[in-house]
Amino acid sequence: MDKDYIIPANTRIGHVHLKVADLKRSLDFYCGLLGFEITLMYGQEAAFISAGGYHHHIGLNTWYSKGSPEADKRSVGLFHTAIVYPAKKDLALIYNRLNITQYTFTGFADHGVSLALYLDDPDGNGVELYWDKPKEEWPQKDDSSLEIYTRRLDLQDLMKEL
Repeated sequence: MDKDYIIPANTRIGHVHLKVADLKRSLDFYCGLLGFEITLMYGQEAAFISAGGYHHHIGLNTWYSKGSPEADKRSVGLFHTAIVYPAKKDLALIYNRLNITQYTFTGFADHGVSLALYLDDPDGNGVELYWDKPKEEWPQKDDSSLEIYTRRLDLQDLMKEL
């Protein structure tokens, strides 16, 4: 095996596919609240959803999980699905939308490289909604490596984008 192999720079994560307990409830969250659009339904058991017409960013299915309890936070599995917003204003808009509906947040963070909102979907799967700061603003350590941290997100500053 070639130990010098490096994954191509333009590689990206195409989609996440989640097992959910209740498809309608998940569609209400991901489409009704977060604004994704349904691109394909597989009967009443699965759906593909996307932003901007992509074939799918998120797959949702009940094939093995219909009626199951919430995901266990203290078990192996998905920590969170991270959804990147194109502009800081877009992050402010979704924060405001969720705040108006009184959706429960689990955290907020300024990571130096990004600003993030954290919440759980109806199945207890973690969701991170974030905006990447411009690359030239990413903090660096003395050795030029990235310095990613978790600091308090200034929500009042975020809301100035509206």
